Amino acid sequence: MDELRQRATTPADPQRVTITDVARLAGVSAATVSKVVNGRYGVSARTVEHVRGVIEEVGYESSLVARSLRSHRTNVIGILVAEFEPFSTEIIKGTAAAISGTGYELLAYSGGGRAEEDAGWERRSLSRLGGTLIDGAILVTPTVVGAAGAVPVVAIDPHAGPSDLPTVDADNVRGAVLATEHLLGLGHRRIAFLGGRPGLESSRLREEGFRTAMAAAGAPVDPDLVRVGGYRPQTATGPAHELLAHPDRPSAVFAANDVSAIATMGVARELGLSVPGDLSVVGFDNVPESVLAEPPLTTVSQPMQAMGTSAVQLLVQLMNGSPETAPDGGTHVRLPTELVVRGSTRAL
Repeated sequence: MDELRQRATTPADPQRVTITDVARLAGVSAATVSKVVNGRYGVSARTVEHVRGVIEEVGYESSLVARSLRSHRTNVIGILVAEFEPFSTEIIKGTAAAISGTGYELLAYSGGGRAEEDAGWERRSLSRLGGTLIDGAILVTPTVVGAAGAVPVVAIDPHAGPSDLPTVDADNVRGAVLATEHLLGLGHRRIAFLGGRPGLESSRLREEGFRTAMAAAGAPVDPDLVRVGGYRPQTATGPAHELLAHPDRPSAVFAANDVSAIATMGVARELGLSVPGDLSVVGFDNVPESVLAEPPLTTVSQPMQAMGTSAVQLLVQLMNGSPETAPDGGTHVRLPTELVVRGSTRAL
């Protein structure tokens, strides 16, 4: 028995402690251990206390799959992201903060960064996880909205925008208007737009807000100064270089996310341009990296952690059979955005 205890409590040992191990140590049947683990009747208080002491000593935990087969619940919420990047990481922080007190645990799952070339990865992931590992799912920027299946689903910033699927997003149009009006208010008129990922609704809405503000100010949008940045540094660097190497380069760039804006400032340095002396730059998101940039990035803050929190609250309500509704009576929650002015912008 001492050997079993040593094996069960040695982290480096790959062998998993089983319910049979616990039963042998406690001197009871596996059925009795199962009753204790699952809170069933028919076991004396003294035996329950004894078995729980053994469980605590050896670190036994029933598998999620076994638990789901018995009770049809795992008490786990999955948050599925295309990849762990600054935006999704902030969302996960919000979900982690909101999960406390709900009775659920949180499982973060990455699709391996395949969103652009593997549309529909969420549906396949849900098929693998739903019903056996998770009771419900939060999908971050899903490529498909018809991904609901065996478990309740809430989408954050879906590619196609709000649909019948409960969704949470931020006011992208208003945020883009604020960013563009800030640059216009500083005297800039030749403003470039470095857009987001093609096919993503938030990308379209941010460009819409940019064009709306430019039109309202009577400032023409030069087609040569509109590029697709793709929301990633590796996809934004080339288009940013094209913008800043233009014979009649812009005096300011509004990038559709902070990662692209920071990449743009890097390109500016390579070309010998000063930010904000020669070029003003505004981003979107307000990820932690934005305040650490040199200079600190002026950006539009969307409440990413609050988006994660709202998604958890909505999903828990859905799983409990009483969905929380947005103010308009639907299951779509839109949160406000605001401008955060830092050192990457100045008057022309």
